[in-house]
Amino acid sequence: MEALVVYESIFGNTHQIADQIANGLRPTMDVSVTAVGNLTPEMLAAAELVVVGGPTHAHSLSRASTRADGIRRAELPDSERRVDPDAEDPGVREWFESEPDGHGTNAAAFDTRVDMSPAISGRASKRIAKRLRHHGFALIAEPESFLVNRDDRLVVGEAARARTWATTLGQLVTA
Repeated sequence: MEALVVYESIFGNTHQIADQIANGLRPTMDVSVTAVGNLTPEMLAAAELVVVGGPTHAHSLSRASTRADGIRRAELPDSERRVDPDAEDPGVREWFESEPDGHGTNAAAFDTRVDMSPAISGRASKRIAKRLRHHGFALIAEPESFLVNRDDRLVVGEAARARTWATTLGQLVTA
């Protein structure tokens, strides 16, 4: 079986989670990880499981303006943030606007968000899941959030939790 983990990342946290999800899936299937800006229709067509994730910005999916704002914040002289190599590429929102055809492919959604109530932070994963369903993907799990602190660093234990979540996804698909 082939899995594809697709991510959008500004400060690298969502990228790290995508890599950990891939590690959790590898015992049960072949896995590719790609930034959404590098995703091709051929990659999507070959996958039997697609896991899509992005950062939560302004309660939802990022936009070009929120990505640009994040990059500007990282470039401030006193910032300790690092910009992910693919941060300036189109994001998950733009990918969905290209009308991908899920043709019934198994899928799951994740996000990274600030460690606070989702009523305050929002959850991009819910929007991703909704759009995956709209485009013909078959969701196999509830959307999942992985937490970052106010300094835009992953909360301790989230990488391990991502691997565990992915192991469960792999078992659901291969059962």
